[in-house]
Amino acid sequence: MTSPPEFDAVLAAVRGTFVDGAGIPAATEVRPLGPAEVRATLGDHVAVAVTDPAVLAELVPGKEITRAIAVAADGGERGTLVYTTEKVAALPVDVAAAIDAATAGLAATVRRLRGEAVVLDALHSTGRELTAQLDIDRIVQDATDAATEATGAGFGAFFYNLVDEFGESYTLYTISGVPREAFAAFPMPRNTEVFAPTFDGAGTVRSPDITKDHRFGKNAPHHGMPEGHLPVCSYLAVPVLSPTSGEVLGGFFFGHPEPDRFTARHEYLAEGIAAYSAIALDNARLYERERTLASELSRSMLPVAPPTPGLDVFTRYLPAATGSKVGGDWFDVIRLPSGATAFVIGDVVGHGVTAATVMGQVRTAIRSYALLELPPSEVLRNVSELAVGLFGESFVTCFYAVHRPADGTLAYANAGHLPAILIRPGEPPEQIGEALAQPLGVGSVFPQRTAGFPVGADLVLYTDGLVESRTRDLTLGVEWLLAGIPGLLTATDLETAWDKLVDELTRGRHDDDIAVIHVRHRGEDAP
Repeated sequence: MTSPPEFDAVLAAVRGTFVDGAGIPAATEVRPLGPAEVRATLGDHVAVAVTDPAVLAELVPGKEITRAIAVAADGGERGTLVYTTEKVAALPVDVAAAIDAATAGLAATVRRLRGEAVVLDALHSTGRELTAQLDIDRIVQDATDAATEATGAGFGAFFYNLVDEFGESYTLYTISGVPREAFAAFPMPRNTEVFAPTFDGAGTVRSPDITKDHRFGKNAPHHGMPEGHLPVCSYLAVPVLSPTSGEVLGGFFFGHPEPDRFTARHEYLAEGIAAYSAIALDNARLYERERTLASELSRSMLPVAPPTPGLDVFTRYLPAATGSKVGGDWFDVIRLPSGATAFVIGDVVGHGVTAATVMGQVRTAIRSYALLELPPSEVLRNVSELAVGLFGESFVTCFYAVHRPADGTLAYANAGHLPAILIRPGEPPEQIGEALAQPLGVGSVFPQRTAGFPVGADLVLYTDGLVESRTRDLTLGVEWLLAGIPGLLTATDLETAWDKLVDELTRGRHDDDIAVIHVRHRGEDAP
């Protein structure tokens, strides 16, 4: 890296100070200093004399140094140590003054660079925080707070556009620096001459006194700021443009009651935060769009459990409330021609629209084979072979059980899914079907088991979103679920009881889909 001219001048001035008693220049050597050495040796100075023998011995081991001066460049991140081993005279006052004069320009450059570095670090830190979020409300409020503080505005606002479920656009806003109530009585700003450049995305507007701007006060009914509006003299407004579509997502507006308070640096900071906000909003909108699509696609494929003689069947599907893990879980309840009932629950590896699509295909395949009255092991085997051809390397976990009312039994097979919970009268909850086979698309053999399912028994099938999260491992979650089962058995309202149990298990923030089937064998209704 080439050194700046000022730095070369400083080095020349430093070398000129190494003279003997007769004024004859001494031979000098140099050694580059790394950032850590620059910080330790110079601190906030541009040039310092290094006199500590221990420090010199560490910087240049093996040499007896008689004089050394360290000089920093490039904002203090790089430096050079100039030293001599010859006998030299003491540093006179006039030479020290000369070095100070020679380093004045470099010192100013260093101060400027350090100041810019602080600004850039703060801007990038704000950008990282904004772009790491997916919650639109939090993004816009955090962005408004950060930009208002960075510009030193008396108050700041961010007006942004959203599209509702009917495709209609509407405007919301956030406020920083003053209570929201200060603007509650005013209507949304219109596309007047002052606001137009921001809402149209034409560019930044910065005015030392907006009340003297030729565009101000041209529009009825207020012809300026409405009565009761906070005083605004200095004005700064920055549009927020989508980096992918160029669409105007909204705009920042900053005001201050005193004139000429916003500088070019404030404008730069506001534009930087606006750019990061645009990226964050784009990400959040794309995420929300895919999440909504996956959720709606999943919901559209989930059945309504048909009335089943002798059984009370409760089902529940909850898309992920946080994060992006939506789209892969499903359940199904299938009345078979023989009078038996099949219960299916599964989970596609992966999330989003792709997982929801795979889920729909697997669910359809299982229903088709189920209606042929194939045994559970054969249903899963056929679907697994089909999955290999349809989904490549994707795979699906699935628990498939069939209740035969004629003999009061439950036949089941499990393809890599969590075990079901069977509760028979007078017995503790029992996990059945644990680790019977590999998932669909991977396994080829699915052992089948049979269990009694008498009147008064309950069967619970569920997906891992109910018992596993980022803060709780699967084993502990299953233990908590088993502990909560007795409360379900005594509940007269299963829906309310399950809502309470789900909330307890997930602490109100499930970050994965949840699917549940609860079957209660009540016995045949009296004729």
